[in-house]
Amino acid sequence: MENLNLENVKSYVDTLWVIDCAILVFIMQAGFMCMETGLSRHKNSINVALKNAADFGLAVVVFWIFGFGLMFGTSYNGFFGTDLFFFKTEKAEYMTYFVFQAMFVATAATIVSGAVAERMKFNGYLIITIIATGIIYPIVGHWAWSSSYLSKMSEASTLLAFTGELKTTGWLTQIGFVDFAGSTIVHSVGGWIALAAILIVGPRIGKYSESNKGKFTGSSFPLAVLGTLILWFGWFGFNGGSNGAMDETVPLILINTFLSAAFGLLTGLAISFLLFKKPDPYYVILGPLAGLVAITAGCNSMSSVVAIFVGITGAIISIFVNELLNKYEIDDVVGAVPVHLAAGVWGTIAVGLFSDLELLGTGLTRLEQIEVQFIGILAIGAFTFFGSYIILKILNYFYPLRVTPLQEELGLNIAEHNAVSVEHDLISILEKQSQSGDLAIRGPQDPFTAGGVIGLYYNKLMNKLEVSEKEKEKWRSRISKEVNLAVKVQENFLPKRDLQNYPVHGINIAAREVSGDFFSFYPHNDSVYFIIADVAGKGVHAGMVMAKASTLFEVMSRDQVDPDEMMFHMNNDLFITKTSGMFVTCVLGKYDLISDEITWVNGGHQPAIIRNEQGEYQNFDSDAPPMGVISQKDKSIYKINKQVLNGNKFYVFTDGLSESLDEEGKEIGIDGSIKIIEDNYTKDSKKHLSDITKKIIKISGPGKLSDDLTLISIGK
Repeated sequence: MENLNLENVKSYVDTLWVIDCAILVFIMQAGFMCMETGLSRHKNSINVALKNAADFGLAVVVFWIFGFGLMFGTSYNGFFGTDLFFFKTEKAEYMTYFVFQAMFVATAATIVSGAVAERMKFNGYLIITIIATGIIYPIVGHWAWSSSYLSKMSEASTLLAFTGELKTTGWLTQIGFVDFAGSTIVHSVGGWIALAAILIVGPRIGKYSESNKGKFTGSSFPLAVLGTLILWFGWFGFNGGSNGAMDETVPLILINTFLSAAFGLLTGLAISFLLFKKPDPYYVILGPLAGLVAITAGCNSMSSVVAIFVGITGAIISIFVNELLNKYEIDDVVGAVPVHLAAGVWGTIAVGLFSDLELLGTGLTRLEQIEVQFIGILAIGAFTFFGSYIILKILNYFYPLRVTPLQEELGLNIAEHNAVSVEHDLISILEKQSQSGDLAIRGPQDPFTAGGVIGLYYNKLMNKLEVSEKEKEKWRSRISKEVNLAVKVQENFLPKRDLQNYPVHGINIAAREVSGDFFSFYPHNDSVYFIIADVAGKGVHAGMVMAKASTLFEVMSRDQVDPDEMMFHMNNDLFITKTSGMFVTCVLGKYDLISDEITWVNGGHQPAIIRNEQGEYQNFDSDAPPMGVISQKDKSIYKINKQVLNGNKFYVFTDGLSESLDEEGKEIGIDGSIKIIEDNYTKDSKKHLSDITKKIIKISGPGKLSDDLTLISIGK
């Protein structure tokens, strides 16, 4: 056992300090998880949490295999390391150093998670983690940290023994670039990769719709604030441990970290009061995190007054960049780009502007130091962004990184992880029912997932219908019973009801047991979303497609997706998953109760009709193809129509009305449909629709409708 002299005691204290700081940085992973989960919607919370756990474990393994070697191994012309792969050592100080650095690489990876939340495949994210932690981060880390940072852990002689010879100096270190704890190396790198990823996968469905105005409500702001505070706590280890020793510099590092974050928080609070006259929780989260990121590069070489200024400015820049991203519809769920990229760049520039040059020890003048900081920022930014963008673009071509629209709307908890829920309980029950034929089984029902349930149920039913001819009679009775059950499910599924205190009405008459027509109204504050659609064909097949289209409408109406974007996503999803040969004609839109304005899109459907108070009718024909025919690449094909009703009535019906036969056996057509509407007109819209359908049934004869008949009326 070594003698306990002052030198040995200091070595033990330094090692213990770095270990403690590594533990604090590890705790930051929990902070990221809480913050990202809280800012994401509930339906994606499990997915976000699992990504945070998975990327941490994967990052550590990849860093151990070859990341550490690329970063700290013997340098190839100052660009990357060439040894120390599968890191192995018997020296405690180097073990400690590896653990501390592993925490850093995990942090860089986790930054990306929150930015791409709610729409990226889990497997795709793991691939990004490997790219970030195994290639990009170690290489740029080698440029700036390969020797100068490692040397803080030990004397030069020990370093020589560790590496064989001192050949680990990166090219940025050689020219005097300084990033003490990683404003650029860790945070901006994570931010650049996040920016590349979100540009490729695009924004969440409905995020930038006119009604949503760029905002989605996270599952829990208290949880997000807790995550922010945990990150703040862990940041003392992030910056303090970067010193590599417990010496007189540590108190300055800690107080600068503390003050920059505190003034960043107050800045976010002040800006939210200035803009919104109240404290905005999102700004209160962005502020301190931006202050922490900004001070990280120069916390050991700045005065406390300067640290305060750096934190305030970092918060302002972060909030500005956040609003800029929203303006250009670049969807960053947790503000990773504003906080980690923008504030990280600012903090690295601030090193050149405000740091004590003597403490930096680069031997450069102020202007030279500023120039070198810009060189480092630009070099790292260009390599990281363009490198990750090109790699991810190629990857996305062969393996799409984004989930399907239906998976996104249902939520990644269910789509990616089969998380336990009421919906899945119902699916399991219906699957058991389809296998056993026990109609006594019942389960919970939810209108937002019924489409998927019906689809699965009837798929199972169709498989059973493919039995041999000799078993057909045996199955007919059972099929009849199960179709009756499907009708009951559909009755619960379709909102065939009048909304109280809303001037919207609809009626549906099925030509067979299960209707291929449907309508739905979804009220939201002072407006009502509506849809009327006709699936090509009748019966069970049409009912399955109807159920899926209705589910998509209900979910996107809840998220206030604009009509053109809603039809765009519904079309593409139905094109992929519908039964071959089927398509859906549809009119969907939104009615504003305050302005009396109706906005709609017509995809291959019967014309929308507006009746004025004089009994005059105006037709608005379809100008877009039906849904499910071809995949669309641009939502602009779906033209938005707008009309202020001013007391007029808005009607849309399916071809079950226009193709009804008159007394002579001829189709009544659009003009005949309008005549029936006018002949049976009454200001009581509910009675009006009922009278119209009674007239059609009377003409056709009981039980002889040629097609499903659906009609809606909107207007005060």
